[in-house]
Amino acid sequence: MTREAPTGDVDEARLEVGKPKGWAAGIPGVAVSLARGVEQMGPVRTARTLRLLNQRDGFDCPGCAWPEPRQIDGEKRKLAEFCENGAKAVAEEATKRRVGREFFAAHPVSELAERTDYWLGQQGRLTEPMVLREGASHYEPISWDDAFGLIADELRGLASPDEAIFYTSGRTSNEAAFVYQLLVRAYGTNNLPDCSNMCHESSGAALSATTGIGKGSVSLADLHQADLIVVVGQNPGTNHPRMLSALEQAKGNGAKVVAVNPLPEAGLMRFKNPQNVRGVVGKGTPLADEFAQIRLGGDLALFQAVGHLLLQWEDAAPGSIVDREFVEKSTHGFEDWAKQLREIDWPETEKATGLAREQIERIARMIATSERTIYCWAMGLTQHKHAVPTIAEVVNLALARGMIGKPGAGLCPVRGHSNVQGDRTMGVWEKMPERFMDALEAEFGISVPRKHGWDTVDSIRAMLDGRGKVFFAMGGNFASATPDSDRTADALRSCSLTVHVSTKLNRSHVVPGRTALILPTLGRTERDEQESGRQFVTVEDSMSQVHASRGRLAPASDELLSEVAIVCRLAERLLGADHPVPWRSFEKNYDLIRDRIAAVVPGCHDYNRRVREPDGFVLPHAPRDSREFTGTATGKGTFTVSELEYPEVPEGRLLLQTLRSHDQYNTTIYGLSDRYRGIEDGRRVVFVHSDDLAALGVADGEIVDLVSEWRDGDRRAPSFRAVSYPTARGCAAAYFPEANALVPLDSVAEKSNTPVSKAVVIRLEPHHHG
Repeated sequence: MTREAPTGDVDEARLEVGKPKGWAAGIPGVAVSLARGVEQMGPVRTARTLRLLNQRDGFDCPGCAWPEPRQIDGEKRKLAEFCENGAKAVAEEATKRRVGREFFAAHPVSELAERTDYWLGQQGRLTEPMVLREGASHYEPISWDDAFGLIADELRGLASPDEAIFYTSGRTSNEAAFVYQLLVRAYGTNNLPDCSNMCHESSGAALSATTGIGKGSVSLADLHQADLIVVVGQNPGTNHPRMLSALEQAKGNGAKVVAVNPLPEAGLMRFKNPQNVRGVVGKGTPLADEFAQIRLGGDLALFQAVGHLLLQWEDAAPGSIVDREFVEKSTHGFEDWAKQLREIDWPETEKATGLAREQIERIARMIATSERTIYCWAMGLTQHKHAVPTIAEVVNLALARGMIGKPGAGLCPVRGHSNVQGDRTMGVWEKMPERFMDALEAEFGISVPRKHGWDTVDSIRAMLDGRGKVFFAMGGNFASATPDSDRTADALRSCSLTVHVSTKLNRSHVVPGRTALILPTLGRTERDEQESGRQFVTVEDSMSQVHASRGRLAPASDELLSEVAIVCRLAERLLGADHPVPWRSFEKNYDLIRDRIAAVVPGCHDYNRRVREPDGFVLPHAPRDSREFTGTATGKGTFTVSELEYPEVPEGRLLLQTLRSHDQYNTTIYGLSDRYRGIEDGRRVVFVHSDDLAALGVADGEIVDLVSEWRDGDRRAPSFRAVSYPTARGCAAAYFPEANALVPLDSVAEKSNTPVSKAVVIRLEPHHHG
């Protein structure tokens, strides 16, 4: 039996706060996985579905992009090759709950807009196309043909294709992403913002400039072989829990782990692997040998201090620390970098990081003596004003020690969404290189625009200014994922038309343009039957491995179309049946799309054959494969010189980061429990160090408003419970999307334009009811 969708919403008065845990996973992780599966899918469907998750003959997890073991590395997949949050993601998608025309007839949009994101998502799968016509109070059914006609008419009526914005979520398959960007460019614009703009865009900018390719340089096997793994600004226990298994295996092989984070994350302290005896009845595996509880935004100072120490020890014993042969042969700019870091200001370093010099020296010594070091990072590095130079400083350390292009070593930006990296490979980017555009034109005989388009932040600005008039989203939940929630909502409502291709109800559907469409699509778990037979799709994981995904469940509704079908039918309606791109053939047979991917996308030759291999194939990566850096301006690995920068916080203020609870994935809220942090039955909490609460005169448990301060004025998020928590002094944390309202639209990272969601200056004010 499955439980019906909730009719009542979250009651924050029920919120309970307990002690945070010092370990992750274990039996509770298994129990929660099964309970959520049975609640949403029932017992039989749960068993049938989870056994196919991340298996070679099954479907790729719709959650994170962590890779699976490969046969080529001599590694086998487990029967349960998934984590707790992967199981929750599948339960959400494969739920038996349904949202049809009766639901929309019973709930006006004004009422739905007052509901929480959790309540909206729990209602179930969308079953048919719906339209909210201008001036109407309720969504109503619309045929697919009429929906495509409405979109095509609106797009053709724009003064310029650049008045349209086409957003993409990381859940989109490679095939859907490729035809989507092809449609957008054939229509005439490069306005292709995507979720990467808000997460790892800073990584791409830093890596492209320093290594020549905006992706990581390691494989899963490399993590197992490493001597040292430095995990920075990342919470694997919640965001990609299968990484804990890789860290456990590395520890078993003798590796050390350094964790750098403002919060003590349970998964990095101790891992109870539910797939072995030690994790079930034993104490599990301690992971972090060194936990550096850094102040928010202090990472650049930390890495510069480590670089300073490495150079100091190298000067004392030449050739003992720096890989001179690699540096001289394969890199550029070492002497300028070394000159800058010969002297640093230690008191300022300690102020910026909140760390003692002795701990920084211990970490530097671990880096200096490791023969195989991997640096892993996520949003804790990328969502800062100085994110790009911070990541470039990580690259400096790797280059100096020769830790790129050797087994067990390298750079590992850990992607969140399951195919966010694949979307970019397939061309979903507002600034694709000229060679990609040339290849598109040569392959399809069409002209594509060359002027760069708008990223996510610039798209919101354009909508607010009246320059962006139609918003089309292929997946995702734009309204909840983006910064400055009120301004983003105003931006969407200013559009003449908003369109969302979705599997489930979400916040974006209830902040509509003057006319709004919801187009329901197949999920990753579902069978995709087209005219030529059953189809499969492909995805790219966080380590550049491309592999197949085959849904097996019956679709939630006969009315659902695949993402590929939606794109192709819209393209034919918009561009005409005689358009040079064979849209109808692409919909019938995805092999034909993959043949064109092979002709256009670098590294994807012989695509159809290679993705049918048991583990697919790995895309080329010159720095990893041959220690060549042909993509940089110098043709070598590039050292970067950056001035020290870190956030300054006025007296009586805190520096806030937004983060996920353990019961969510991106904007999808699975439940109201964050058991690793001791939170049950609520989400409106702000984590603050007890000494900071005392200094601010705020009692533990007091209800406060969070007020962010920015040059254009204050932003307020009301009614949060203050929770005494062992975070870094001067820092605070709250869950997104609830705290996204506090992130100013114009507070962005230099060079990447990523919202600065990890360094928001806030004050706490007493909450006044009414």
